[in-house]
Amino acid sequence: MTMDDGATYWWPCSTAGPVAGIFPLNRPSFEGVPDGWMSYLSVDDVDARVKKATAAGAKLMRPLFDVPGVGRIAILTEPGGAGVGWMTPTG
Repeated sequence: MTMDDGATYWWPCSTAGPVAGIFPLNRPSFEGVPDGWMSYLSVDDVDARVKKATAAGAKLMRPLFDVPGVGRIAILTEPGGAGVGWMTPTG
């Protein structure tokens, strides 16, 4: 799949559907996000969860964003510095 900025987003799949997503971070919108593997957890309302998390000391690594056909995504660091991704899937 081609992302809005022209980068390629790869979706490894199982017989049940997509199980992962892989994309390059060497673009301005990901400045400050370290290279590495990041798990994304499905949450019911990413905007509400981010509001609670940031009030408790978590930090957004970049603004919330939408991936058409995938969902709304947040990339955060918890107060201890570990990174995590949250996503409210589309549909």
